[in-house]
Order: sequence, then structure tokens, then C-alpha cells
Amino acid sequence: MTDPTDVTDPTDLPSPSLPLSGRVAVVTGVSRRRGIGFAVAARLASMGADLVVHHFAPHDAAQPWGSDDVAEVLAELRGRLAPGRRLVDVSLDLGQADASDALVAAGVAAFGHLDVLVCNHARSGGDGRLADVTAAMLDTHWDVNTRATLLATRAFAAQHDGRPGGRVVWMTSGQLHGPMSGSIAYAASKAALAGVTASVAADLADRGILLNTVNPGPVNTGYLDDRSDPGIAGVHASFPGGSAGEPDDPARLIAWLVSDEGRWVVGQTLSTEGGFRR
Repeated sequence: MTDPTDVTDPTDLPSPSLPLSGRVAVVTGVSRRRGIGFAVAARLASMGADLVVHHFAPHDAAQPWGSDDVAEVLAELRGRLAPGRRLVDVSLDLGQADASDALVAAGVAAFGHLDVLVCNHARSGGDGRLADVTAAMLDTHWDVNTRATLLATRAFAAQHDGRPGGRVVWMTSGQLHGPMSGSIAYAASKAALAGVTASVAADLADRGILLNTVNPGPVNTGYLDDRSDPGIAGVHASFPGGSAGEPDDPARLIAWLVSDEGRWVVGQTLSTEGGFRR
């Protein structure tokens, strides 16, 4: 974690040009420039937020698309911060039971309070069809995708002091709209978040925190580059414009939801899929 040297001024007020000025946003799963987490963090930085950025590069390194140099990713995000704003980063394996509490504690230690939590992290790989799925597959996806999100939200809510602007955004997938037969463990863990959104949102709303869940649809974070692959080409062809989404597409919605402009949207699971046809 970056060692902070100062504290955010709690008297900072949002302005039209910097609508998140004075607010501190936690974004998980930020370790690749082409990831949704990076796009979200970049947008919130441009809106004046201070950032707590979570990353766990070993996960990405094990994926076909590989990992980026995290130091370079963080340097680029720092370059997008508004004047006087700061970024601290935390490397944690959110599959560990105490990691979510540690993440929030690190943010509070750095800034004194947190206003926004975007749970973008996800476990990818190690999955299969129903006939192949094992207890371990189910557990590892649950631990990272579902348990960590719920526990991070619990810890975030516990530190929230009721000031305006409390926001939480979860990420789900398109399993609400069609089958994901080859990714049973992943789909189950993400479906659980969509299913419990309304219940947790009702709880948090009484404490001045607004929760919504976003389904970004197929977004090319690197895994949809090879259009010579018929399956990948078919994904792109299923969009009206002939191309899958880019990371900034869902990031725009998330940035709006966590701003004051999104204050009337509560407890929803929103799809931002660009007309994707299943």
C-alpha cells in the first residue's frame, strides 16, 4: 500500500467540473490498462475523486491475456488525478476471508473516510460446464466474486458516516439474459450478486448509501481481440455496430451512478450492453 503523507480535506465540495471532489473512491480489480477497473478509476479520477486502487497481478498473470506492469498502470492513473488529489494502492488476494476488511481499513487509514466502493474484481478461469464443475471451482469463484464483494460492502458501510454521496456498485454478468453454460461457477457467483442486490440496497439506503449492480455485457478487455476465431467473431457480429464493448462503455454508466446525478437510482441491476443480441 502506498504510504500517504496528507489527509483529504473533508470540507471540499463537489463542483460541476469536478463532481466527485472531496470524495474518496475504492475501485477493485485495477491492474490492467484494458480492464474495466482501470477505465472506471480513470473516469473517477477525472471527476475529482481521490482513489484507493486494489490490484492482484498474480491472477492476471495466469490468464491468457497476461498482466501489465502495475507500477506503470498506477503511474498513468496518478497522471489523471485532479490537482491535489491522491491515489493509494493495495495488493490483496480477495479470495482470503479477511482481505475485504483489510482493503477498507487501508482506505480509511489513508483518507479517514470512504464515499464510493466499486467492486469490479472477478475470478476468471478454472471453470467449466455442469458435468465438469467441482466443489473447489464453486468455492473459489464464490470466495472472490461473491463473498469478497459482500464483505467489502459490509466494511464500507460500517465506516460510512452518513455524509452525502455514499455509493456502492457491484458487477454482474449477462447470465440474467441468457445461458453461460461453459462457466457455471462464475455464472453462479455473479447471479448471486444480482439476486441479492435489492435486499442489500434496502439495508444500505437506510444508512445513506445507494447500491446498484451493473452488467457490462461482453467488453473487450483483451480476450476478444482475435477475430479470426469464429467464436470471437460471432460475439462482435452480435452487436449492431459489429464490435463488442470497450472498457469505457460500462465505466461511463458507473461514473454517473456514483455521482450526484445518479442519486435517484437505487437497488437496480442495470445492463449496458450496446444492443448485444444473444
